[in-house]
Amino acid sequence: MKYVLMLGLALIALCGAVTFAEARPPTVTNSPGYDARLKESRSALDNPPTVQAPGIPPVTSPKHSRKKHTN
Repeated sequence: MKYVLMLGLALIALCGAVTFAEARPPTVTNSPGYDARLKESRSALDNPPTVQAPGIPPVTSPKHSRKKHTN
């Protein structure tokens, strides 16, 4: 009797676990706003902006190193 009861409970638990595995999160549904933003960002990647020539870096004075004193 205990064996049949334990087998039945195990079967119920297994069926319950299977139904949870098929559940989908709410993020799977279609979102028109997200799809529009995604399409816009992908089209922006297809048309990269024009590359400008690098500017002249600012002139900096050389850093002075400390003199090493010998003993």
